[in-house]
Amino acid sequence: MGWLPAGDGYEVALVDGRVAARATGGRAAGRQLKTLPKALKEHPEIERLRRLAEWLDRHAAACLAQVDAWMVSSLPVPTGLLARVWADEAWRVALRDLVVVGDDPDRAGFLRDASDSGELRVVDLDGETVRLRPETVTLPHPVLLSDLDELREFAAELGVVQRVEQIHRATWAKPGDLGADATEVKQFAGGKYASRFGLAARATSLGYRVSGGYATCRVRDGGRTVEASVWIGEPYWDGDTETGGLSWSGPEGRGLALREVGPVAWSEGMRMAAALYAGRVIEEGANA
Repeated sequence: MGWLPAGDGYEVALVDGRVAARATGGRAAGRQLKTLPKALKEHPEIERLRRLAEWLDRHAAACLAQVDAWMVSSLPVPTGLLARVWADEAWRVALRDLVVVGDDPDRAGFLRDASDSGELRVVDLDGETVRLRPETVTLPHPVLLSDLDELREFAAELGVVQRVEQIHRATWAKPGDLGADATEVKQFAGGKYASRFGLAARATSLGYRVSGGYATCRVRDGGRTVEASVWIGEPYWDGDTETGGLSWSGPEGRGLALREVGPVAWSEGMRMAAALYAGRVIEEGANA
């Protein structure tokens, strides 16, 4: 955005998300100042720019959250929608360089541009820039990408940086030797915390929901919503606690056998359980 007059001898603007000022006269004319002059700190234009900066931050966070939700659930997204939001920098930053799949499920590529006409420009694994015009595209969860290793290598060559964690997202493949009656994974159980509050705080800081005695995450997988849950202790317990087992439930709250859990719900549940376990208290010394 441009510079706006503010007070006598100054102009203000948002620069890299922060309110900045520059002098309009004297030896410092046209030069951005390191700090806001005292005379400007209560100026109405400064307050308006600060509110705008806060709104832009919230908007950027909302765009990232929405794109992350599309990716985690591998939902089909209308190509026309991507074309309409591409002009918005916050949307563009969230979407650029994500792996997209159009009509051909075996041909994935990195999204580089979207035109007003609804045409997408994508760089495929052959290094070719191709133009796609499917009705919808998906931003696949990485566990569904059969060529994930190749995409990671090619991304390193291109210097790709994804704002929404996709190809470098930690994934877990579902084992093929699960017992028919198994309903719980205990791989990440037993992670000790000094307090239940600390464990709950870690869960919420990572973006997970805390409900009752559980940390949970919901994932749309295979056309249904599945919730993964990790026991974190009684809500009002103020002593030490530890992570419990990981389980999944279906849309109506029915517990699922492990064999019923889809690949995305499995990977995201394991990702949550591993992240909570990683914050545990690490004992040191001879008895550790």
